[in-house]
Amino acid sequence: MAKRAAPEVNAGSMADIAFLLLIFFLVTTTIEKDSGINRKLPPMEESEEDVIIKQKNIFTILINGKDELLVEDERMELKNLRKAAIEFLDNNGDGSCSFCKGKRDPSSSDNPDKAVISLKNQRETSYAAYIAVQNEVVAAYNELRNRRALELGPQKGFPGMDFIKMQDNYKDARWVGNKEKLKTVVDQIKEEIPQKFSEVIE
Repeated sequence: MAKRAAPEVNAGSMADIAFLLLIFFLVTTTIEKDSGINRKLPPMEESEEDVIIKQKNIFTILINGKDELLVEDERMELKNLRKAAIEFLDNNGDGSCSFCKGKRDPSSSDNPDKAVISLKNQRETSYAAYIAVQNEVVAAYNELRNRRALELGPQKGFPGMDFIKMQDNYKDARWVGNKEKLKTVVDQIKEEIPQKFSEVIE
């Protein structure tokens, strides 16, 4: 009696199927990309002489490894940081700022142009805490710039427009206003309230 041959599965096309599946997954899979923090670096200055900054013009924020805030050597909750930063930036200690509404505390910053916010964090600081503090500091600058924009806007022909709206309109190709005039106002506000922000990792 003749032996029957064992049935075989034709695996000749398996390599083609595997290759097609590989191409399918490569094409359809999306890879998330970290965009990082949008931060515009200041231009390089050719001057080699050191800039001397008075200690009272530096607002120090320290985030420790447990995500606790130490602001000007005192513990502070994150929710109070924005208000404290605004009071520091808007202080007008030397009386040279015509639009500032601060307390004119002689032990705090002279004016927004001289004020520097220094953020120090430790390597153990969480990314979420670091970003949250940065957001509060940027929000403090934006609040002061918005207030200044609402003061300058009516004089320059842009009533009821805050700083954020001015920037958005300048970038918007569909906005039909005078962009050159708007840019002048935006640049003036940036010059009057510059974002001087120092970051250090300990």
